[in-house]
Amino acid sequence: MKNYLVIGASSGIGKELVALLLRDGHRVYGTYRNTQVLSNEEGVSYHFLDVIQEPLNTDFLPESLDGLVYCPGAINLRPFARLKTENFIGDFQVQVLGAVKLIQAALPFLRKSGSASIVLFSTVAVKTGFNFHSLVSTSKGAVEGLSRALAAEFSPGIRVNCIAPSITDTPLASGLLNTDAKRKANAERHPLKRIGSANDIAEMAAFLLSEKSQWITGQVVGVDGGISSIKTI
Repeated sequence: MKNYLVIGASSGIGKELVALLLRDGHRVYGTYRNTQVLSNEEGVSYHFLDVIQEPLNTDFLPESLDGLVYCPGAINLRPFARLKTENFIGDFQVQVLGAVKLIQAALPFLRKSGSASIVLFSTVAVKTGFNFHSLVSTSKGAVEGLSRALAAEFSPGIRVNCIAPSITDTPLASGLLNTDAKRKANAERHPLKRIGSANDIAEMAAFLLSEKSQWITGQVVGVDGGISSIKTI
């Protein structure tokens, strides 16, 4: 049994990942902010945590952590001309600085493991430019750079990797998938002709946490239905 910290564990990819880790017999420490968790299942405890607030309360962590997954994010798609500086600052605080603060806080616990893994999240839009994605692409581009830099700095004791999904059927993307027409159009954009599920992404996160990926670090892994690398027409 290993100890894992999942930030943003109450919905979407984080919630699915918790289920996978519990299935494999691990202990999970999950956090939530907007989606309240009313009860703790066996093997998991949930704790309120706002990554923007100072100081971060990590009193609930065990003596040693085998992995950390940072799931919080935002999808604010707007024309660049309508964005203000504070929009970029706010997005950066959640997507980048939140991850930085959590990793710094958890680092002593991760180092005690001797073979820990950190998983962060980017987006396919960093590699493949899309209209109205300047806000999220700026923050997630920084996350990719952070992932590679920390992978170098923390090796060999801690592996660091990043997952770059395309649009995924989670509450975060609900506004982009709230009609049949939107769902069909988004599915058709992908070579595999479907929208990603939370399980698709969580399975990759679970793999990158596990001993099966012991020789993988510093990577940005596309789980995106092929949209970033191939065309079928």
